[in-house]
Amino acid sequence: MTLQLAIFYFFSVVLVLSALRVITARNPVHAVLFLVLCFFTASAIWLLLYAEFLAVTLILVYVGAVMVLFLFVVMMLDINFDKLREGFWKHLPLAGGLGLLMALELVLVLGSREFSRAIGPGAPPPGYSNTRELGRVIYTDYVFPFELAAVVLLVAIVAAIALTYRRRKETKYQDPRMQLAATKADRLTIVKDDR
Repeated sequence: MTLQLAIFYFFSVVLVLSALRVITARNPVHAVLFLVLCFFTASAIWLLLYAEFLAVTLILVYVGAVMVLFLFVVMMLDINFDKLREGFWKHLPLAGGLGLLMALELVLVLGSREFSRAIGPGAPPPGYSNTRELGRVIYTDYVFPFELAAVVLLVAIVAAIALTYRRRKETKYQDPRMQLAATKADRLTIVKDDR
């Protein structure tokens, strides 16, 4: 067994165990922190596969932005997690069946001849840039799906802004035009004391 294979197995075991802890952790903050550990170990596995760009992107995008957002949402919202866990055992057979189906698909993909031929024999040649190769593939072979994904994300952002930008009746709003048009006579009322 080579050192690289031993490191791969180490990170794989840590990844699987931390993914299990994401699901089984009782405290949601601990679950988010285990998910951060999952992303770090997945990034280490990407580095072992000579995909430096994907490893750094995983750290920057998911750990740097998405997980910080998840952590703030989990810590800020007062969610009754006991009520959310009430239907766990009812949905366990369906979830277990889907998990077994995904595991079977993964075994079929990993056991196929095409997958064993697709794995390269070690380090890339000198002067090879996986960032350049990834950009070439995305902007030539997959340019239309890439643009479609960008449009879908843009629509999602606009929809999220539209949903949160509605006026609520219970909230008091200030109108600057009415504030500037106010005069002393409108604001001050003199009341005489009849005593």
